[in-house]
Amino acid sequence: MRRLSTRLIASHVIVALIVGVTTFLVVRWLAPALFDQSLMQGGQGGPMQRGGAGGLGMGLRSEVSSAVTSSLVVGTVVGFTVAVAFGVVAAWLVSRSVSTLRVATRRIAQGDYTAEVPRESLSELADLADDVRSLGASLADTEARRVRLLGEVAHEMRTPLTVIDGYVEGMIDGVLPAGHTELGQVSDEVRRLRRLSDDLSMLSRAEENRLTIEPARIDCRTVLAAGADRLRPQASDAGVELTVSVPDRPVLVDADADRLAQVVTNLVGNALRATPEGGSVSVTLSAADGRAVLSVADTGEGLAADQLERIFERFYRVPGRRTVGADTGSGIGLTISRRIMEAHGGTLCARSAGRGRGATFTAVLPLAAVPVPLGAGRRGPGDEPADHL
Repeated sequence: MRRLSTRLIASHVIVALIVGVTTFLVVRWLAPALFDQSLMQGGQGGPMQRGGAGGLGMGLRSEVSSAVTSSLVVGTVVGFTVAVAFGVVAAWLVSRSVSTLRVATRRIAQGDYTAEVPRESLSELADLADDVRSLGASLADTEARRVRLLGEVAHEMRTPLTVIDGYVEGMIDGVLPAGHTELGQVSDEVRRLRRLSDDLSMLSRAEENRLTIEPARIDCRTVLAAGADRLRPQASDAGVELTVSVPDRPVLVDADADRLAQVVTNLVGNALRATPEGGSVSVTLSAADGRAVLSVADTGEGLAADQLERIFERFYRVPGRRTVGADTGSGIGLTISRRIMEAHGGTLCARSAGRGRGATFTAVLPLAAVPVPLGAGRRGPGDEPADHL
C-alpha cells in the first residue's frame, strides 16, 4: 500500500464498494415500502389484506423484491468492475506521469541539469513539473557559479603567486638582490593573498550566518567621514571629485563600526573605480523615519536593469567594466557588504538609469533607540517633542 498506483486503485475500489453497498441497502429497504404504498394508493390493498388482491399483492411484491435484489446485485458487480477498471487506468496514467517526473529528477540529481521535464495535463502535476524545471535551472546556475568561483579564486591567486615565485627564484639564482624593494614587492603580493583569503573566509561566514557583529552606539557621520578621507588620495589620483554631505546632528545607530566602515570603503571604492576622470562621486548621509540612509552616487559607467541584483552575487563582474591599473577587485566586496547590512537588520540595494548614466548604492540601517530621560514625559501643554537626531 505504499505505492501511489496501489493506493489510487484501492481508493477507487473502496469508493465503488461504498457506493454499491449503500445503493443496495437503500433500494432493498425502500423498494418494498414504495411498492406497498403504490398498491394501497391503487386500491389493491396492502400486503396484509387477506385473499384475492391481497394474495396477488403479496406475490407481486415478492417477485418485484426478488427482481430488484437481483438487479442490484448485478448492477453492483458491474459497477464495481467498471470502477476497478477505471481506477487501474487512472492510476496508470498518474503513475506514468509521476514516474516520468521521477526520472527527470534523478537525472538532475546526477548532475544533468539540462534534463527535459515533460509537461503534464493535470494542473497539480504541471505545477510540480514547473517546480522541478525551476530547480534544475537553479542548480545549473549554482553549479556554473561554483565552477566560476573556483576559476576566479585560481585566477586571483595566480598573479600574486607568479610574482612571488619570480622574485624568490630570481633571488635564489642571484639575478635579483634580496633588497628592500624586492622583498617589499613580495610582501605586497603576500598581503594581497591574505586579503583574498580573509575576504573568502568572511564571505563564507556571512553566507552561513556566522558573521561576527559587535554592535555599539556609534555616530554614522564619524564612520562615513573616516572612510571617505581614507579614499580621498585615490579619488585625487583618478581625477574624480569626491564630496561628502552629512547632517549637522549626530546620526546614532547600534552597529559594528569596523564592519560599517568596510561597507563604506567598498561602496566608495567601487564608485571611484567605475567613474572616469572628470567624473564625481557624492556620498550622502541622512536620517528619516527611524532609519539612517547612506547613499553613494557616481557619474560612472552605470548598470543595466538585469545587473542591479547580479552585482551582489559573489565573483560577479559587470561585462566591460573599467579597470584601474592591475586592480580588478575580488568580485565579492558587494556580496560581503550586503551580508553585513543584513546582519545589522538593514538593507543594501542599487539603482541606475542605465549603462553610462551612473549608479547609486543605498545602505539603510535602523536608528538607535534613544532612551527618554526621567521626567521627559511630563511636558507642558505648549512644549514641543524633543528631536533626538
